[in-house]
Amino acid sequence: MRSQSRAAWLGTALLVASATAYSSGGFYTRLIDVDAWTMLFWRGLFGGLFLFVMVAWRENGRVVRAVRDIGRDGVLIAFCSAVATICFLNALKLSSVADVLVIDATIPFVTAGMAWLVLGEREDRITLAATLAALLGVAVMTGFAGKNGQLAGNLLAFAMAVLMAMVLVLIRRNPGISMLPAVGLSALLCALLVLPFARPLSVSGDELFLLGLFGTSQFGLGLLLLALGTPLVSATRGALIGALQTPLGTLWVWLAFGETPAAATLVGGSIVLAAVVVDVVARRR
Repeated sequence: MRSQSRAAWLGTALLVASATAYSSGGFYTRLIDVDAWTMLFWRGLFGGLFLFVMVAWRENGRVVRAVRDIGRDGVLIAFCSAVATICFLNALKLSSVADVLVIDATIPFVTAGMAWLVLGEREDRITLAATLAALLGVAVMTGFAGKNGQLAGNLLAFAMAVLMAMVLVLIRRNPGISMLPAVGLSALLCALLVLPFARPLSVSGDELFLLGLFGTSQFGLGLLLLALGTPLVSATRGALIGALQTPLGTLWVWLAFGETPAAATLVGGSIVLAAVVVDVVARRR
């Protein structure tokens, strides 16, 4: 029991760190003045290279064997993660940011249902209640959305939520297999999918340096910590902790660029943070 408890705490810490890394996305998109497709291309390329360097280090250079070991589930993880990123970008273009963020906050609920169907993993009431509170917090941050949303964008956002839930469940289903190669493949696949729309040679040297930081410290590191932490906690809790990136992303942009958040954003962000903290520290039998 003690070893399981330690593993759960380690997984929680890794996933909090993953959400923190992911939350810097808004900071980088404000900082780097290039079009979205070009940004996604370089982010995916740098993120994928970073992850495969980590795979080579962990596997003592046996990268090909590590890729083979991920099996069909690993290939599915790579595909779902890459397509989810594309869906998210296009959802933001076709719908309101508020709608997309609220739909994104439903990932823990989708994950809970999928984990029950695929893994037989029943979530406890504390985590489900915390997930509901986090969804409410995001809804408060975005003004409950639903006013200016477009159907196509909202459908893409929901597709992204289902795909990311599937990624979490599949990683959880293979706790004995390192899925680092899978998330590395997902980053490179994302770069490949957006290449026809990108202009990778249009960036300056300074922009390329910042894009390298974006790809490694936000995308690559976020995926690395996600792949390491997800097998150690329930799939639903992993998705719940991921909701931290929404209020944290607002915080970094506020501190770096002076974009003062509205009162509703502060209240909603506090609800999300409180929900995750309560779920982590609450005693369970």
